[in-house]
Amino acid sequence: MTHDDKSPTDSAFDLVGTIIPKEWVVRGANDEAYVHVTPGEFDSLVPLLSVQKYSLIGLFGAEGFSDHAGLSLFYVFEKRGTLIILLLPVTDKAVSIARIFPSASWFERECRDGFGIGFEGAFDTRRLLFHETYPDDFHPLKKSFENSPVTTKTVVKPEEEYPFRNVTGEGIYQVPVGPVHAGIIEPGHFRFSVIGETIFNLEIRMFYKHRGIEKLAEGKSPEDCVKIAEAISGDESAANAVAFCLAVEKISGIDVPERAVYLRMILLEMERISSHLGDEAGMLVDVAFPLGASQFAVLREEILRENERLTGSRFLRNMMMIGGLRQDINRGQLTNLASSLTRIRKQFRIGLKIVLSTQSVIDRFATTGIIRQSFVQPLNLTGPVARASGSTNDVRITNPYGNYDRYPPSPKTLRDGDVLARFTVKAAEILDSLDLIERLIKEMPEGGVRNTGPVRDGYCLMLVESPRGQNLAWVSILHGSIDRYKVRTASFCNWQAIEHAVQDDIIADFPVINKSLNLSYAGTDL
Repeated sequence: MTHDDKSPTDSAFDLVGTIIPKEWVVRGANDEAYVHVTPGEFDSLVPLLSVQKYSLIGLFGAEGFSDHAGLSLFYVFEKRGTLIILLLPVTDKAVSIARIFPSASWFERECRDGFGIGFEGAFDTRRLLFHETYPDDFHPLKKSFENSPVTTKTVVKPEEEYPFRNVTGEGIYQVPVGPVHAGIIEPGHFRFSVIGETIFNLEIRMFYKHRGIEKLAEGKSPEDCVKIAEAISGDESAANAVAFCLAVEKISGIDVPERAVYLRMILLEMERISSHLGDEAGMLVDVAFPLGASQFAVLREEILRENERLTGSRFLRNMMMIGGLRQDINRGQLTNLASSLTRIRKQFRIGLKIVLSTQSVIDRFATTGIIRQSFVQPLNLTGPVARASGSTNDVRITNPYGNYDRYPPSPKTLRDGDVLARFTVKAAEILDSLDLIERLIKEMPEGGVRNTGPVRDGYCLMLVESPRGQNLAWVSILHGSIDRYKVRTASFCNWQAIEHAVQDDIIADFPVINKSLNLSYAGTDL
């Protein structure tokens, strides 16, 4: 596509974003708008998108896309459900936009490590994905990269070590935590700078175990990639699998049977309930309130057992497939589920009343770990983390999929942005999900649960609302196989909020702040 005679001040702007002429736009399979731009046009459009209050929700690369043989960068902008993707061909460098869109910083560092692209003017040029033992020319997302053993450095010189921020001053000392932790969790490093007990600065470092998820998908059949999607983050298996399947279904024009759409929604909401219950139990453990923690932990276990009875998997694995579901859930199973959820709702309300009437819990939760609303859009914070800080965004409402347009959730929004607000928002979402599942069971249509069809070549960007927030999946199919599968979970963006949330709190409050954010290591380190 050429538009050399156009400029970003052309009067033919349409409502795609009020700043993009219609003739510049190519529609994707999910009605997303792809805009092929030159570097000059890119430089002019980015500030205008900022003025129009768009959020940068993704930035990734793909080689050999469209008519460009080399690398193209995809800049994904979103505003109230409208998706605009600026498609910029590059060679070995691009201009950083992190000073305009702060969320771009990690995205740019990820592209640099994965593809070897430099970003001029970037304020943070440190590695993101790989430890310093990896060679400098290790860029595994390139098509030319071979899956052969990598020779890593056995010795890292002091000048080659990761340069953490140097915070100095009278009375400031450092407390390093991790990357190895006492529990069965993935590695992550937290470097606190404190004055007395008060946290003055926190710097995090993730990405100690790059798993090669996106590279693994290349060349696979779309059917085989469903299991890869499920393995991205164990406790959001359904969300990531549904996002992938929806993308392939839209590309291929495959209509999912109505019954399967309903059942998918039930499973997605079951996943949300189990995740939120785990968070709430963990938050109460971290403030030494075992009475409430044990009640919520028991309820989460009951949800996981219901998952296994329905699907054979506590974490809803091996259930989603392109075109629907691998197996049906019969009326008897759904009736039993409805009965169980009625009992769980009653017990949850009792436990919630106990927690919210216990002053010692409120004292620890209130005003702790505050995330100001001003951070939400610049960092692309989503999910309960953002909704506890004043955001109303929920993919199920702004970009509805399945039948969420017919069964929209009620936005649960608070403005305090502290641990108590996040606990309260998640509690409200649990109750909302229980109500939604009850409605879906009552109105469940009959019929089959799968509709197979040929997979076609094409590309599609899908968003879903995982328990943690906005998950992004971009799928490109070429010659019947996956050419590029890009995943960005909510945690990738939400992790950056924790450095702000702990400011002026004490180290003893870090565990409950961390748990209230429910950040996934695995869902970030792909």
